[in-house]
Amino acid sequence: MNAIDYSPFWNECLNQLERELGEHEFSIWFNIEYAGATPDTIRVRVPSAFYRDQFIKAYQKLLEAKLADLTGKTLALEFLVEKKQASPDAAKSPASKSPDPAPAASPARPARAKHPSLRTDLTFENFVIGENNSFAANAALAIAKNPGTAYNPFLIYGGVGLGKTHLMQSIGNRVWTESGKAKIICLSAEEFTNEFIQSIHDKTTHTFKNKYRQADILLIDDINFLEKKMGSQEELFHTFNALYDTNKQMVFTCDRPVSELKNLSDRLRSRFERGLNVDLQPPNYETRCAILRKKAESAKLPVPTEVTDIIAKNISTNVRDLEAALMKLSAYAALVGKEITLEIAQQQLKDVFSQSKHGNVTIDHILRVVADHFKISYGDLKGKKRTKNIAYPRQVAMYIAREITEYSTTELGLEFGGRDHTTVMHGCQKIEERLKLDPALETTLQQIVSAVKEMSTKG
Repeated sequence: MNAIDYSPFWNECLNQLERELGEHEFSIWFNIEYAGATPDTIRVRVPSAFYRDQFIKAYQKLLEAKLADLTGKTLALEFLVEKKQASPDAAKSPASKSPDPAPAASPARPARAKHPSLRTDLTFENFVIGENNSFAANAALAIAKNPGTAYNPFLIYGGVGLGKTHLMQSIGNRVWTESGKAKIICLSAEEFTNEFIQSIHDKTTHTFKNKYRQADILLIDDINFLEKKMGSQEELFHTFNALYDTNKQMVFTCDRPVSELKNLSDRLRSRFERGLNVDLQPPNYETRCAILRKKAESAKLPVPTEVTDIIAKNISTNVRDLEAALMKLSAYAALVGKEITLEIAQQQLKDVFSQSKHGNVTIDHILRVVADHFKISYGDLKGKKRTKNIAYPRQVAMYIAREITEYSTTELGLEFGGRDHTTVMHGCQKIEERLKLDPALETTLQQIVSAVKEMSTKG
């Protein structure tokens, strides 16, 4: 059979699946690589026979269906069990685990093998710094230069696709490159939990404890996963104390401030808050343009300035959505053999732009719609009045803002007249309680949300 290149479809397929399944599930189970194709088959490289068997049971049909939608034909998957090799496609498999030899270096600094749990593309050199993330990025650079001496622990929080994992792994990669002996452990909170459970099953908890308490750098992604998992919280608490007492650097990421993790033990929460906590905001227009140009350069993709401009103007949510738009244009250009133009971008991304507009909701939109719905003034919602006819609509506005925006409760408190984040949390809890007793409230909230989204599309 003659070889054929389905890699553009493959890359777009993985992009879509990552968005649909979520970062946690995707990173764990899509440790796979495109390894070539025939007209009717795509070869897929997997790290082990066990991994292949589990993947076939859980995801083969889903992956084949997605590929059929994108290519318009039925393609069979052929699985190859072998260690992954460094290639341009490897960047599409975020959980690459097998170390590859680094290029030869001068005798003064011997080359280091790739770290088994760090992605080589997540470095400071590939991170675009803007107003939304400069504080976090500079803190991360300082930590990488002198780990364990300041800003320990370091916790980065924010919405999806804003660069939390990128910054965390950049610290690990910089230390790994410049240190000849640092023991770096990088994993997600879900992996930490699963490994802890397995150690209990295998009666190897002593080995598990030693592994983590002897680390020089501990990097744990998405600690929000630890909510309600009291055994894992207990183990991380003791690991934290052991590392902190010996000045070993710890870096964590979370999707919100730890103060908002309801099912986290107070003593572990206090440990996370002991060091430096920084948040990442969505990038502004200038930063979005810089990110797109950086990504295009890295992919050797010629993209006119007017194309990056229109993408940056229409997508303001996060870096991941910007990358997805660029990947779609790249796949289209490769498949039809055309250069990317403004007209092609407008046509191919019209659905993406339309969806994104519904994501450009501001607090101002919410306040104006809620004020109009309850026949009160915009100023009253942000003011100090606490009368029932004002307090209830204000709680509704807070609840809706928490549900449909990426703002933290701390940020919402500032937007609602400089209130404390606990006031926002209390307001949201009041609406949640009322929803259980008043089914009609759900309809009211839906009507308000629809009006807010409609207003957001009109600017």
